[in-house]
Amino acid sequence: MEDLDRLCQEMLRYLKGEQVDFSWCKVDLSSFTDFEKNVLEQTRKIPYGHTMTYGELAAVIGRKGASRAVGGALSKNPYPIIIPCHRVVSSKGMGGFCGSKDSESLSVKRKLLELEGVKL
Repeated sequence: MEDLDRLCQEMLRYLKGEQVDFSWCKVDLSSFTDFEKNVLEQTRKIPYGHTMTYGELAAVIGRKGASRAVGGALSKNPYPIIIPCHRVVSSKGMGGFCGSKDSESLSVKRKLLELEGVKL
């Protein structure tokens, strides 16, 4: 319960525009493949206010050229913000968010990036 209270407080701080590090928060990735776990774990390491392309993330995990597979893994992210998949963008623009490329989900992604001071 203590962790849940902390998470709620930290999430409120984040949504107010404060820099928050969620690395302390435990996440269950046991149902994911090793590749998907690797993508999600590396995504957690992208610093607040920074972005990385799908291709760059693929290269970081040793799978250069697997940008589509990286996007597929990120589309399964069960913990947006805690695993900041909004920080992963396309080399040609926004990319998707939470498994969707519709205008509503992209609007959320854009707002989260703006909250962190990222200009696209």
